[in-house]
Amino acid sequence: MQIEGTLEKIIFRNEDNGYTVAVLSYNSTLVTIVGKLISNNIGENLVLEGEFINNKKFGYQFAFSSYEIVLPKTLSGIEKYLSSGLIKGVGPITAKNIVKQFKEDTFSIIEMAPERLSEVKGISKSKAFEISNKFAELKNIQNAVMFLQQYNITVNMALKIFEVYGSKTIDIVKRNPYKLVEDIEGIGFLTADKIAQNLGIPLDSEFRIRAGLIHCLNNSSEKNGNTYLPKNMLINHTAELLKLNEIEHESVFTLALDELVDDKTCLDFWFGKTEIIMMTKYYRYEHSIAQKLCLFNNSIVEKKIDVSREIENFEIINKVKFHEEQKKAISTAVNHGISVITGGPGTGKTTIVKCIIEILKMMKEETLLLAPTGRAAKRLADSTGEDAKTIHRALEINGNFASGNRFIHNANNPLKVNAVIVDEVSMVDVMLMSALLKALPRDARIILVGDKDQLPSVGAGNVLGDILKSANFPVTMLTKIYRQSDSSLIISNAHLINNGIMPVIDNNSNDFFFEQKTDLNEIYGTIINLVTKRIPAFTNLDSIQIQVLAPLKAGICGIDNLNRALQAEINPPNQYKMEISVGSTIFREGDKVMQTSNDYNLTWQKQNGFVVEEGEGIFNGDIGQIEKIDFQTGETTVLFEDGRRCVYARTDVPELSLAYAITIHKSQGSEFDVVVIPVIAGTGLILTRNLIYTAVTRAKKMVVLVGEKKNLKKMVSNSYTVKRYTLLADLIQEQNKKIKDLFD
Repeated sequence: MQIEGTLEKIIFRNEDNGYTVAVLSYNSTLVTIVGKLISNNIGENLVLEGEFINNKKFGYQFAFSSYEIVLPKTLSGIEKYLSSGLIKGVGPITAKNIVKQFKEDTFSIIEMAPERLSEVKGISKSKAFEISNKFAELKNIQNAVMFLQQYNITVNMALKIFEVYGSKTIDIVKRNPYKLVEDIEGIGFLTADKIAQNLGIPLDSEFRIRAGLIHCLNNSSEKNGNTYLPKNMLINHTAELLKLNEIEHESVFTLALDELVDDKTCLDFWFGKTEIIMMTKYYRYEHSIAQKLCLFNNSIVEKKIDVSREIENFEIINKVKFHEEQKKAISTAVNHGISVITGGPGTGKTTIVKCIIEILKMMKEETLLLAPTGRAAKRLADSTGEDAKTIHRALEINGNFASGNRFIHNANNPLKVNAVIVDEVSMVDVMLMSALLKALPRDARIILVGDKDQLPSVGAGNVLGDILKSANFPVTMLTKIYRQSDSSLIISNAHLINNGIMPVIDNNSNDFFFEQKTDLNEIYGTIINLVTKRIPAFTNLDSIQIQVLAPLKAGICGIDNLNRALQAEINPPNQYKMEISVGSTIFREGDKVMQTSNDYNLTWQKQNGFVVEEGEGIFNGDIGQIEKIDFQTGETTVLFEDGRRCVYARTDVPELSLAYAITIHKSQGSEFDVVVIPVIAGTGLILTRNLIYTAVTRAKKMVVLVGEKKNLKKMVSNSYTVKRYTLLADLIQEQNKKIKDLFD
């Protein structure tokens, strides 16, 4: 059936999908309506298609499946609509005067002859056109959002699209829905492709092929860390995605690629004997890093400062004894513009950093300690006794992206520092490294610290690996193990694994255990039991402090399945805990969660004594706990481990995932008291030596492996590393030659 009435009140609204519970004035009575509305504008006249239902909890409601926004026809309805606040500058008195002047013709006057509105007292000609423009914008928004909703695009996303395209939204999407992929963050190729097929756009359309090429390049960067792809590989991947024969459609592929190059979205050039395609932004990031590193390396003239006395004093005060390679690392850092210190766990990187900081203080150099994640920064601060920040926090997020700078500190507003020490540098991607180097003064000293055998960054690039490969900067490789108690096996086993040797399995040790299980269901059950019962009883740690690190997302022992089971055991539902559903995931107050993408717009607060610090940006890998969920609004408050508190709007909650179990890749830069690792069979492309090495080195106090030793042996023996297509090493060599010629 169909009913028509005026929207009087909003009871509940989910801004993400538009689901709304509201009150409608219908036939002089108030009716509760439930369904999806594109907007919540009180005073709008709606024609709803649906049926009355008797909800056991909420009583009679009108559940509608579709609706249409219509302009009111009665004078009182027109007046109410105009005075509702929808049109800026029109209040109750102005609305009353307009309706009194034009009666039933009010809307046609506003739309077709806006200059006549100036006949009404208090309305100037400029204000008359403002009213008309706002009225037209409202209609355009409503039409655009309703048009997009038929393709399952959420209300929030539809409004985001309208912000970009405005009144041209419908025309642009009808002509080329693939443009959404390039212009709107959050719209993927598959969404655009569904719209295009519904609109009848040919499968071999140039628009479709262009979007497919961009999708494959972006996917390659985001999932595999590549900054470019060989041209043949890109075309093969795209043809497979589009289900097109690349030979039959060669001319269209060529045309699409040529246009991407012409509009500077991509670069097409020969790299050695290979023709490559590279997103322009990634070329700029890598070129900028290469140029800046070489400039820094040459801007500080190599010195011959003898720091042996300072090192000796540090040894006496801190009761340590440095090996020659450690002394070399300290001396190199002090005497060069760029230096790299790399080594595995227990090789003394932190102690070296502490000594370098002391010497730089004596030299009156302002030193900044940085790390890529909050966890890594906190660990750096705790271990050195100095203040340490994340790179994002040091650069400070710029809320005004229109300026063209993502960060407040940049080339035009550099950080006021003399030296920067970056820990866990293997995690830093090309975008972040480029931003950091641009924000440093020309004469800054840069000390990069990390483990070359860790997994590379989640984001695009292979910064540490490429810097080492370039062989253009002073590097100290730490190989000797210093930090390990007699009863500890974590560090020695990590080094055995890294050298391709099976770790020592001794369940009488204090910190390295292996639970032999063959069946996947057995492995799964053992992990749940270890996390929820056995390890808490043995260590007095809360279950939520024990971290499961798994190689895969899917499967019985994948993080998705483990998270559901661990949530049910550690944080089960009860009547006092609010929860919210996002797809197939239920988030509950008390849940351990992780941010899964960089969001520069999320704001946070942090209580430091009586001072409240505020900032912007929550980043991929940040772990916290849900404090509160507002049932009506869906707002979700998360307290992160470093003390930042962030309130997520309902639309931002999908950026979170449960974090009782996380992938080993996501654990980079973090340390946990106890880690539990499923050791399962799988492809050698994923289950590699550096994966299990990374997992083991995340543990501070205990490692528990669960599975079959034969699978552990396969991983330890598998030295395969996924090739990342990056240009940084070659660009460094090229830039270094240019700069040396310039300086010489």
